[in-house]
Amino acid sequence: MKLGIVGLPNVGKSTLFNAITNSKNADAANYPFCTIDPNVGIVAVPDKRLDKLAEMYSPKKYTPAIIEFVDIAGLVKGASKGEGLGNKFLSHIRETDAIIHVVRCFDSTDIIHVEGSVDPARDIETIDLELIFSDMEFVERRLEKTKKMMKGDKTLIDEADFLQRLYDHLESGKNARNMPRTTDREEEIFREIPLLSSKPVIYAANVSEDDLLGGIESNTYIPVVEKIAAEEGAKCLPICAKIEEDVADLEGEDKAEFLAELGLDSSGLDKLIVAGYDLLGLISYLTAGPEEVRAWTITKGTKAPQAAGKIHSDFERGFIRAEIVAFDDLMACGTMTAAKEKGLVRSEGKEYVMKDGDVTLFRFNV
Repeated sequence: MKLGIVGLPNVGKSTLFNAITNSKNADAANYPFCTIDPNVGIVAVPDKRLDKLAEMYSPKKYTPAIIEFVDIAGLVKGASKGEGLGNKFLSHIRETDAIIHVVRCFDSTDIIHVEGSVDPARDIETIDLELIFSDMEFVERRLEKTKKMMKGDKTLIDEADFLQRLYDHLESGKNARNMPRTTDREEEIFREIPLLSSKPVIYAANVSEDDLLGGIESNTYIPVVEKIAAEEGAKCLPICAKIEEDVADLEGEDKAEFLAELGLDSSGLDKLIVAGYDLLGLISYLTAGPEEVRAWTITKGTKAPQAAGKIHSDFERGFIRAEIVAFDDLMACGTMTAAKEKGLVRSEGKEYVMKDGDVTLFRFNV
């Protein structure tokens, strides 16, 4: 999973990136455009199930699923036309799976807001429009190219028609994800174009420490973001970049104790990961043995052969069956041998739809 982080300057974007990636790569200063280069951070997905399997097998290798975060310069009005530094880096988030849009939801006289005031609805609209304008430029180039090719290939008429309708839709100020697609070919064309405004969105509502720890209900900005998210089918996640900074250097019991002292059940990073998996319809299946325990990320609805193909194409090509036990069943039995004796290890064929937490051994022959 690859997530792009966007937002206006000085909303806590780089602070959040540094905290969740436990990195000091992104400058976080009280002036616009301090993130000169796009920053990339790789984060292991915390999975207590994988930890339990590691205790059971003591493997030589422990490989969790990973998420890649890409942080770009703060966007301002006109970014798509080259204002600020935003346009230079929009290309870096075109290949991401989803966007984390950091929205400032706290007041502070110490931290400058580029617009002079805190207004989440205005800020969200500013970023949305810049993504849409950038997409319009992208679609326009594709349309011009298609029209040139159409002179020698009349089969491209439908593609040109769809691209024109897509351009008109964007020009009206609407996100690409709301663009109607009526045929399989239109859906195929749509998926071929890495449109920024087509990506699923998590609104990370950056609040103050006081709000997160005891007064989120009194924050008047959160309902505004929640309403926008609900209308778009997006997610809204209150988060405090400052607290994430404090948590970033802690691990294991120290981290759990610190969060408990604050009255929090999990970190903002953990919540972002859960929200990301849910938004993109992702699950993890697990493989385990003395050589390695590993989590594999797949889309909900993936069948066993395609899940096997995540490990290696030969596994999918020569798929015979999958030997599967539910994680909870394996833990209750204590060992794989005990699970087999109780008949809890199932042999599944090509039509089996994988479930989150399936502990799996693929049998194949090439």
